[in-house]
Amino acid sequence: MTPLLAELSAIAAKAFVAEGFLETLGFVQRSDRPDLAQFQCNGALSAAKPARLSPRAVADRIASRLRAVSIFSKVEIAGPGFINLDVRDEVLLARLLAFTADKNLGAPRTGESKTAILDFGGPNVAKPMHVGHLRSAIIGDSLQRIFRANGWTVISDVHLGDWGLQMGQLISEIGHRGLASVYFDRDFSGPYPAESPVSMSDLEDIYPAASAACKSDPSRLEEARLATAELQAGRAGYRALWQHFVNVSEQGLTREYGSLGICFDLWKGEASVEPLIGPMIADLKARGLATESEGALILPIDEPGDRKELPPLILLKSDGAVLYGTTDLATIMDRVRSYHPELILYVVDQRQHTHFEQVFRAARKASYTGNITELEHAGFGTMNGPDGKPFKTRAGGVMKLYDLITMATEEAEKRLSEAGFARDYPEDEGKEIARKVGIAALKFADLSNHRVSDYVFDLTRFTRFEGKTGPYLQYACVRMRSILAKAAEAGPAPEMRVILSTPAERALILQLLMLPSAMAGAEHNRAPNILCDYVFTLAQIFNRFYTEHHIMSEKDEGVRSSRLALVRLTLSVLTKGLNLLGIEVPDRM
Repeated sequence: MTPLLAELSAIAAKAFVAEGFLETLGFVQRSDRPDLAQFQCNGALSAAKPARLSPRAVADRIASRLRAVSIFSKVEIAGPGFINLDVRDEVLLARLLAFTADKNLGAPRTGESKTAILDFGGPNVAKPMHVGHLRSAIIGDSLQRIFRANGWTVISDVHLGDWGLQMGQLISEIGHRGLASVYFDRDFSGPYPAESPVSMSDLEDIYPAASAACKSDPSRLEEARLATAELQAGRAGYRALWQHFVNVSEQGLTREYGSLGICFDLWKGEASVEPLIGPMIADLKARGLATESEGALILPIDEPGDRKELPPLILLKSDGAVLYGTTDLATIMDRVRSYHPELILYVVDQRQHTHFEQVFRAARKASYTGNITELEHAGFGTMNGPDGKPFKTRAGGVMKLYDLITMATEEAEKRLSEAGFARDYPEDEGKEIARKVGIAALKFADLSNHRVSDYVFDLTRFTRFEGKTGPYLQYACVRMRSILAKAAEAGPAPEMRVILSTPAERALILQLLMLPSAMAGAEHNRAPNILCDYVFTLAQIFNRFYTEHHIMSEKDEGVRSSRLALVRLTLSVLTKGLNLLGIEVPDRM
């Protein structure tokens, strides 16, 4: 099912081409002035100057062709050359019928027969998740949902930070504490204990101590470097201990991501490509792509036409240590060989832009992307405190993600109580509703901003039941469910048949039909905020429809069943939109 906006743009494009203009000028969008028209095309303004015509003269020629197309009920020229368009009611109703019959609600199948790997999350082993992990998780999860809904085969990978110096620091600190001595005994022939000698809470205590020791004592730093080198060289005890770190961390991370409703297809980390590093380095050397510089091994990535100098990708440090860029390059090679994706999308902090530019150029230069794989970094800004700086606790530390979710849940409980919602519900149900509302508040506040923008954390504003918030949208769904529940008590659901007779009904139908375009735009721009704008506008339009029309008290049975059908469809669309944002809706409030 072609989205309505796409169909209208194709019709307008044909008109521009017929008049000798560029096809791209036929782009049609929703009108900036819905009181004047449903849609508008501004292409005449861009076409005028090259053609040495006035915009209005161009608009006249295009409009005359559009008036001959039966889909339009109105084609008018406004201002300097805007073309205002309305679509016939019978066309809208036919579209609505097809939209309702489609189990995917018109989702654009832009990813049919294509594979995308989405790399997001990126937490470190042995460290608790904190607020800095929130944006990657929320944006990445929404994008994987949108891509899947649009027909892509999606493989999501958390890509753990499980290799490097921090692992050596942990091993060294555990050795100093005299814990798990069997893992340090070179003569031990195994097998090593199946149960981990440390818990996640132990690791959360050990890692800061290990890091502090390495900063204050050069000999401890050297010990950690040696432990890292031995781990990477395959020392059995260290490998077994490291595997415990990974297993314990994965269990904790699965719980924390699960509390946000986020799942991954792969739980791979940097270490997963460790066996590929040696052969990859040898390959790059053999082909003359990697060269030595001041004892390090580098891969130059400069290209003709560069306006600024990009530093080379360092593959190996002078001491032979592997860097993030090296494992990222090997990961690209591994992903392309294993999955042959059309796209690998990294949802990572915008401040990593230069790093990804280096890695992507290196991958293309080494021909590791094959003929079809596109590499893309979907960067994002920071969540800031009232001072405009990255969000901290009151004490100035980094807030754990668990504590942030607890704060949001407690604030949601307070808001629910103030609004008189969830009164007299069983305690467990009330707490579950508060959890869903709190997480919806966090997610929608994040996703409703364009991902590259920074935003200020304001939990009081995020948890309101009015305005552009997650709780407002959840309540809109709950109210629709309540209407439909009352209708069900009165009798069986009538057949889906919509009568279009009022401006409020027309506005609601038009907005419902915009879902496929919103989904396509969110995918194309890697921008869930487009979907946030869509669902918020839909809820607003529905509320106007609900305010202006009788539904259950409507005397005309045909009109009543038509309006109930619109309520049902709006609930389906709004619930789907929220699901694509990773937001759950309580059954009641």
